Amino acid sequence: MFTGIIENKGKVLRVEYRGQEERLTLEIPMDLTDLKLGDSININGVCLTVVEKKGQAIGVDLSLETLEKTILGKLKEGDKVNLERALRLTDRLGGHIVTGHIDGIGVILDKRRERDFLGLRVHIPPSISRYVVEKGSIAIDGISLTVNQCQGEEIQITLIPYTIEKTTLIDKKVGDQVNVEADILGKYVEKMLDRGVGESNRVDLSFLKEHGFVERE
Repeated sequence: MFTGIIENKGKVLRVEYRGQEERLTLEIPMDLTDLKLGDSININGVCLTVVEKKGQAIGVDLSLETLEKTILGKLKEGDKVNLERALRLTDRLGGHIVTGHIDGIGVILDKRRERDFLGLRVHIPPSISRYVVEKGSIAIDGISLTVNQCQGEEIQITLIPYTIEKTTLIDKKVGDQVNVEADILGKYVEKMLDRGVGESNRVDLSFLKEHGFVERE
């Protein structure tokens, strides 16, 4: 579990192809060298396990599922990546709840400077847009961001100077792909509203009236 508050950036040192899978070797900054074998780490929004460590270098494996569902397979030697260690129970939840399980791939449609800020317009799949609301949260390449506007399958977000400095989104170009994870709270709400165990168990307006949450007419 993560918060979407990126701690620092790492660099891809090596990409090894192992049949249908890959292993990435990453250079990590000094402030993340307390990582241990078996620890979870969020890399560009994807929850991965540290399987190798030597000094400031760690290795992570990319399964076929990860390569098919995310854009990590497009990483090359020298590329920068966003890094966040797993959330501890004593940590502040500065962003929002991020699982590290990517829901789909988005595409940057527009990128423009707004004084010290950076505005992005991103196309997201319809399977994700159903969970997105204005002023709600979304994770893009692992970064917890606020949705300024959402129109159909397009969202607009603004990066503050701190986010521009600490993450890799500044390096993205129009047409580039990004990993996208919807706010998991929306998925739970949808599940509760349509539990699929018969009409008598459906949480709708009639249910709310019957149980006193909404006044009867």
